[in-house]
Amino acid sequence: MSSAPTGSILDHLDTTTLISLSAVLLILLTSYNLSLFTLSSSTPTRLRILFIWHFFDFLIHTIFEGSFLYNCFFVSVPFNPANPYSDLFNNFLGTGRLYGSAFAGEDNVGSKLWMVYAKADRRWAGADLTVVSLELLTVLGAGPLALYICSGIAKKNPMVGFWMIVLATGELYGGFMTFCPEWLTGNPNLDASNFMFKWVYLVFFNMLWVVLPLFAMHVAFVDIKNAMVMRKGMIAARVEMKKREAEKEKAVSAKKESRKGK
Repeated sequence: MSSAPTGSILDHLDTTTLISLSAVLLILLTSYNLSLFTLSSSTPTRLRILFIWHFFDFLIHTIFEGSFLYNCFFVSVPFNPANPYSDLFNNFLGTGRLYGSAFAGEDNVGSKLWMVYAKADRRWAGADLTVVSLELLTVLGAGPLALYICSGIAKKNPMVGFWMIVLATGELYGGFMTFCPEWLTGNPNLDASNFMFKWVYLVFFNMLWVVLPLFAMHVAFVDIKNAMVMRKGMIAARVEMKKREAEKEKAVSAKKESRKGK
């Protein structure tokens, strides 16, 4: 991990960075406004937060990370040792070419956005095999599931808690597998030399996918626990009712036998 100073935060607020951060803010505002339009005013705050989070999650996975996968599979140049990103070569797709955002043209907006993040984590400039493998699951699986959860929250689907746990588990596992290879090798691709790279890109944006999934799991756990407590109470009440009915029938039978004896 790089530790040499690379300037203040203002040195990294170029046009592309501002556009990237503005796009994230726009996605968040879109998710919030959709919650106002879709959910009733009586929706609990916790579910409104989770609706906003999961729609935000869906858009980030689909738009941002979808563009990353596009660049990995469809943007490439012939391998050239003189290329400053030639060290990212890993024989991806077995073609002997270099793939990823670093090799896109000037008209590729998605690549420019990813090259901003790649300043903090260089793997995202190319087609890192671990990252691509995780992003395939994220874009094709987690994104649609997040949208389905939004639909479930809006329709008050009682099963939505289960799917939130499934998605949250995947998000947490994906985050761990994204960074664990770096931790085990001394963080050769990470640059935490300034506030923007360390606290905004590497910590803040990645911790969102830790804190919010944990919150989703907590809400789902509480709902499932309450449902199980209610179910246990209903079963106990049903057993007690049947017990009383049996005792009542026994008493009636005993009374009939007593009359016959007389």
